[in-house]
Amino acid sequence: MLVKTYCAAVNGLEVTTVTVEVSMSRGVQFHLTGLADTAVRESYDRIKAAMINNGFKMPTMDITANLSPADIKKEGSGYDLPLAIGILAANNVVDNERLNQYMLVGELGLDGHLQPIRGALPIAIRARKEKFKGLIVPQQNIREAAVVNQLEVYGMETLTDVVKFLNGSNVYQPTIIDTRREFFEQQNQYECDFSDVRGQESVKRALEVAAAGGHNLIMIGPPGSGKSMLAKRLPSILPPLSLAESLETTQIHSIAGKLSRDTSLISQRPFRAPHHTISQVALVGGGNNPQPGEISLAHNGVLFLDEMPELSRSVLEVLRQPLEDRKISIARAKYSVEYPCSFMLVASMNPCPCGYYGDPTHHCACTPGQIQRYMNKISGPLLDRIDIHCEIQAVPFAQLSQMQPGEPSATIRERVIRARNIQTERFRSLKFPSSLGGVGGRPHCNAQMTERMLHEFAEPDAASMDMLRMAMERLKLSARAYSRILKVARTIADLEGSEKVQSQHIAEAIGYRNLDRGDWAERGV
Repeated sequence: MLVKTYCAAVNGLEVTTVTVEVSMSRGVQFHLTGLADTAVRESYDRIKAAMINNGFKMPTMDITANLSPADIKKEGSGYDLPLAIGILAANNVVDNERLNQYMLVGELGLDGHLQPIRGALPIAIRARKEKFKGLIVPQQNIREAAVVNQLEVYGMETLTDVVKFLNGSNVYQPTIIDTRREFFEQQNQYECDFSDVRGQESVKRALEVAAAGGHNLIMIGPPGSGKSMLAKRLPSILPPLSLAESLETTQIHSIAGKLSRDTSLISQRPFRAPHHTISQVALVGGGNNPQPGEISLAHNGVLFLDEMPELSRSVLEVLRQPLEDRKISIARAKYSVEYPCSFMLVASMNPCPCGYYGDPTHHCACTPGQIQRYMNKISGPLLDRIDIHCEIQAVPFAQLSQMQPGEPSATIRERVIRARNIQTERFRSLKFPSSLGGVGGRPHCNAQMTERMLHEFAEPDAASMDMLRMAMERLKLSARAYSRILKVARTIADLEGSEKVQSQHIAEAIGYRNLDRGDWAERGV
C-alpha cells in the first residue's frame, strides 16, 4: 500500500515542500531514499521505539520511504513525525483520507513525545502558501507557527495525539494568537534607557544621528568611559519594527533555533554582541549544516563588536561585503544558501593597547609603533564603511555625582522616528533593490542611498562643497568616505527638518570622520 504525507525542508530562508512516500511489501527491511542526512536516516530507530511505547505495532514488512524531491538534501529530525504517520497509515492504523490536508513536522522521542524543531515559522508560511488546511507541530513550537493566519495550527504532545486527531477520534482546537496585540504591547519595553547615561552629550548626539539614518558607528575611548553602556541602549531609540520586519527577523531566529517557547514574534530590534573570539563561520553563517550567523541574527537590528581590534583580521574583513550588500551568500561544495543581514554595525575600541592614549588623567605607556599596529588591525576599507567615528572620554566622578538623569530614550526616539518618516516619504516613489535592505523595493533610511540618490537629495551648495573639498584633502579621505559624509549630513538635516543640506550639516558630518588615517597621522601616531 502506498501512502503520502507532507512535511518541509528548510534551506537558508527557502522552504521546499517534501512529500513522504511510504510503500510496504513482503520483507523485513527498512529503506530510506531521498538524499537524507544522518539524523534523518536514524529516524527508524526512534520511530520504532515511539510506536512500541505508545501501543502501536511496528509492521514486520519491507518498508520503503522516499523523501521527494529526491535532489534536495533533507537535514534534521523533523521528518520523524511524517515518516511515522506514513508507516501507520500504510499499516491501516491511521485513516489516510485527511493526510493530504495537513503538513506534519516534529522529532519523536523514544517515549513518543514530540520534540521541538527548528524553522517552524517559515514552514508554517510555506504550508499556507501551498494551500494546506493545517499544520501539526510539537507543542513547544506552537506559538511561533501560530503566528501565520489563514492556517490551522495544532500543537501536539505525543504521537498518540496526532493519530487520534487524524482518525477523528479526538477533537483538537487550533491555536490562535493575537499577534498584533502582543506585538505592540512589547515593542517599547526596554530594560536599558538613555536616562541612565550621565554626560556624554556628544556621543549621545552621534548615536541619535546613527539611529536616524541607519548609519554604522564606531566609538573610541578609554576603558570605563561607557562605550558598551551606550551601545546597549541604542535599540531603545531605533524606530519600532514593522510587522513585515518582525516576521522576517523571527524567521531567521526560528531557523537558528533561537526562539524561546513563549515567543511568537520578535517585537524589538535584535541586539547581538558576539565575543571577540568568534570565528568567521559563527559570524557570517555556514557550517556542515548551514545556519545563520551573528550578522543575520542581527538583521533589522544592531551588531555590536566590543573591542573591535581584538577580533581577528580575517573575521573583520568578511564584514566588508555584507555591510555593502546587506545580504550574505554562503557557497560551499555541498550547498549554497543566502541570508539577509541588513544591520547597523556599532563597534567600540580603545585608542591604544593600554587604552589611555590621549586621556588627561592616565599616562599612556604605548610607543607610537604599538599604537600604529593596534590601529592597523582595522583596515582602511572597513573603516570607510563605518559612517560615524566618535571619541568618548570618561566622565569625572565630581561631575558624574552631580549630574541629573539624562534625556530618556522615548524622547530621542520620537526625533528619530520623525527623521525616518521624512526619509520614507522622500524615497516613496523610488525603486530600489530589496536585496540591499529596502522594504517593498525602496530604501527606508539614508544609509541605503545610492550615488544617484546622493546627487539628487544630498547635493551640497558651493560653500559646503569647498568645506568638503578641504576636508577630503586634509584627511586624505576616500571616495567612499565622501559618500558617507553626504549621507550623514543628509540625516543631520532631516533631524533639523531642513530640506537642503547646509554647511553646518556638512561640518558636523566631517567631525564624525576623526578616526580616518590622515587625522591620526596628524596626531603623531
